[in-house]
Amino acid sequence: MDLLWEGVTQAFWLIVNREPQVVEVVLLSLLVSGSATLISLLIGVPYGTFLALARFPGRSLAMSLVNTGMGMPPVVVGLLVSILLWRSGPLGLLHLLYTPMAIVIAQVVIAAPIVTGVSMAAIAQLDPRLRMQMLGLGASRWQMLWILLQEAKLPLLTAVMAGFGGVISEVGAVMMVGGNIKGQTRVLTTAMVMETNRGEFGLAIALGIILLVVAYLVNLALTHLQQRGRIPP
Repeated sequence: MDLLWEGVTQAFWLIVNREPQVVEVVLLSLLVSGSATLISLLIGVPYGTFLALARFPGRSLAMSLVNTGMGMPPVVVGLLVSILLWRSGPLGLLHLLYTPMAIVIAQVVIAAPIVTGVSMAAIAQLDPRLRMQMLGLGASRWQMLWILLQEAKLPLLTAVMAGFGGVISEVGAVMMVGGNIKGQTRVLTTAMVMETNRGEFGLAIALGIILLVVAYLVNLALTHLQQRGRIPP
């Protein structure tokens, strides 16, 4: 109990004093996870919408792959991305391994299936008669898709929260492709692992509390938008 209280107290002073190293780690965590979530949205929402509306041979296989990807172990993702980015790998010439970009790539692989699956479910649950009605009124397919996305905008926010939550708290893949390099690729989760291995449990708890606060504040803002429905068209 004393150790937990020490972590809470240390987290409070780290936040109040704006410890430079902690601020740097928090900002990098938000940058890479926010970027990965945005890229996952750009990939997952269109693909999820396509799977929900289209009918083609192999659709069940594609949906199964998405559902499997939603539960893919992050450490497997880290291994695959590391192989791709290794100096002798297919993308080794880009020299991306142990950089923030490598973390973003790994997190996109983790978050994209989540966003795709939630988006697919959100569009699929809309009344099919809505599509027929819009087409009957002369709407183009692009106009119909835009209206469907507007109708599903609240569930789609769940996709954002699920994707962001899946990557901001991830450690295995991030450690493998980022290397936990101070000032370059160290994020909150990898910093927690490092401090725990060093026996600095109080600081590790403090970083964990800061991570929870950051995740809570982001999800609080998204939940507010979801409940109010105040999403820009």
